Amino acid sequence: MEISSKDFLLKLRKTAFWQSNVSRSSVERLVEYILTGQADNGSEQETAVLAEQVLRFDVSRMRAVIIGGGTGLSTVVGGNSSLPAWPKHPGDGIKREFRHLKSIVCTTDDGGSTGALLKTLPMVAVGDLRKLLLSSILPLNLQKIYGLNAKDIYALLRVIHNVFNHRVSRGAAGFRELRDPLKIVPGELRSACPESLASAFRELCLYLAPGGGGPEVHPARHALGNLLLTAAIFREARGNVSKPPGLNEIRRGIDYIASLIGVPAGTIHTATSAPGQLKFRYANGVEVLGQSKSANYRRSSPVDRLTAEYALQPDVSPAVKKAISEADVIIYAPGSLFSSILPTLQIEPIVTAIRNNRRALKILGANAWIQEGETNISLKNEGRGFLVSEMIEAYGRNIPGGIAGMLDVVLCANLEHVPGSILRNYALEGKHPIFLDKAEVESLGVYPVEATLFSQEHQAKTQLIQHDPQRFAIAVKTLLYADRHLYEEKDYELRARGKIKMKKNYGASAGKTSAAKYSRRPFLCEHVQAVRKALRGRKFQPESLKETLIRAAWEHRDIRPEHLAFFRGARVLSSEQWERSTEWDNVLGYFDPEDRYIKLHQSLLSQPLRLEEDFLIALGESLLGRYIEKRRWFPILGAQCYEILLRPEAERECYLSGRQLHEYLRLAQMAPDPEQDRVYRTTINPEAVFFPSGLLFGLMYSWYLTGRGLAAEHEMTLLRWPAKMLNPLHVRDRVRKEALVAFFRNEIFGHRD
Repeated sequence: MEISSKDFLLKLRKTAFWQSNVSRSSVERLVEYILTGQADNGSEQETAVLAEQVLRFDVSRMRAVIIGGGTGLSTVVGGNSSLPAWPKHPGDGIKREFRHLKSIVCTTDDGGSTGALLKTLPMVAVGDLRKLLLSSILPLNLQKIYGLNAKDIYALLRVIHNVFNHRVSRGAAGFRELRDPLKIVPGELRSACPESLASAFRELCLYLAPGGGGPEVHPARHALGNLLLTAAIFREARGNVSKPPGLNEIRRGIDYIASLIGVPAGTIHTATSAPGQLKFRYANGVEVLGQSKSANYRRSSPVDRLTAEYALQPDVSPAVKKAISEADVIIYAPGSLFSSILPTLQIEPIVTAIRNNRRALKILGANAWIQEGETNISLKNEGRGFLVSEMIEAYGRNIPGGIAGMLDVVLCANLEHVPGSILRNYALEGKHPIFLDKAEVESLGVYPVEATLFSQEHQAKTQLIQHDPQRFAIAVKTLLYADRHLYEEKDYELRARGKIKMKKNYGASAGKTSAAKYSRRPFLCEHVQAVRKALRGRKFQPESLKETLIRAAWEHRDIRPEHLAFFRGARVLSSEQWERSTEWDNVLGYFDPEDRYIKLHQSLLSQPLRLEEDFLIALGESLLGRYIEKRRWFPILGAQCYEILLRPEAERECYLSGRQLHEYLRLAQMAPDPEQDRVYRTTINPEAVFFPSGLLFGLMYSWYLTGRGLAAEHEMTLLRWPAKMLNPLHVRDRVRKEALVAFFRNEIFGHRD
């Protein structure tokens, strides 16, 4: 049942706990009074008058655009639709306040069910579209579509919620869920689903089953809502899987699902129809592919730069550009800094449309908490997570042309009065707040607003701090009112009026900004196919090692199919068979150049993470092939000299060219003999740490991909420290290690600078 904004605000005030703060701006005091009913002493009457004007402010004809991805976007649009209780409050959020709302969704996710779809089909990610479709449901639309009474809407919302969010079990053997998706709904609810909707769900699911006419997708581990969207989109593309569905096919597929569940057609758009993936550049010079990887394989170095790479030229629909150009307010939803907002804000037509719209108020919804793998380490100070100013600086580094014309206000959650017990629980999980540093934010030309954007009632029940969708929407409405009606008063001037500029840039990419690229990389499904093709004829004992390597090549898509050409197979050795020396390391995997097999110790089979790490070390070693003809040790002036003689280039079976091998050996501190061709040597003091060139290559290969490995991590520790803090000897070593990382980035993994 719909309630008015005024009724909602009265309800909020019953649970108000905000305390006045003399350091707050006039805008913040107005927002807080409207949300909580509290005002500074002496200003309550004036603030109350303004609040009444805000309540009467009609935004029903105003046009809003919201950009983002993940849970943050769907939450502020219409509530977190992944939560079991969502059907009880389906009308909250920005969709209630702004009837002319367009959502632009980032589609470069590659984890979970979405990632599994991308392994087999050339398509954009649909997981965030599924969440947003649910959150965008208008209950009154459902009533009109199916002729239901208001009391029946709740039951139907539960049915839709169950179907869209149901995840098929990992061990599902067949296509049972596709034949009748309503079977996963509790029996007492099935009768609440109109037959026309049930039939549409069955028809879409069967389209992906064997003989259904569409691409065959096994449902195991998938969210049913993702499968419904996939079926709707590919049905519009007539089942063609030789190329990605285009903008019109995606739009029609989304709108068909929207028409079934009460979402206004034409309100949800993908940023582009081009399948893409994210490339993260870290401050230590490592550059790797994959959104989910940034969280799953956490680095000890902060993210410096992000680039969205697309397999096709990223196109933008005329409807998206029109919506942006006509918008009265543009909102960047709270969400992952580098993976929810920035990929969309690197697409030139979208950036240009936003910057050219000088009428719209542009609001960034800041995250309340740091995110592991993205904002947990600061470029300024690696000992802590981000501040709000650092988020804005990251936008400046990663949006083409910086933030000028892109951002007016940053809206932050006030965590001042969150109970210490809740903050402590978050801290135990490694989560810390992103604090608002107002002076720094203002110096960047952005207006900071801090408000109580979370529900105390929800906090008390769940011990969680999350954006409340209706509070966020009311805050946006208040800011828009201030911008439209109070802008002549200095205390309420929200815009820098074209004066924004970055005060300072941080990191290796200072002075540069990133833009989405047409990378000519294969579609993700083509990458998986190429890996499987490259492994044909390879022998694996046991056979499960093959799937281990295929999974690794998906998680680490920097592994090129051609990297798999230099070994004949992989086998597990028992402890009795294991003869490798542990003089230099305790690695339990290696490449044997004599028979060209990767050999792994049997103990790794019970250690999945260690198995992946040591498997990748051995795979890295295999890229050098049979490059050494002879090796020897001999004493020299109380030290030991290690010398190798390379095979002639035509006999090496090596991934590296002669030039590349020479460069690598030099970086591995192997000096060429000035008089003997193909001879390299190094001198090692008795107490020095030494890695032979083959082992170092394998360690670096694995560390570059995973960020793990004690030996390699210790070797690269110097990269964590600013050069100005190191002595001259360490500075020289740091320069060499930076060059070593650059060699792997450019020559091995192909991320050319």
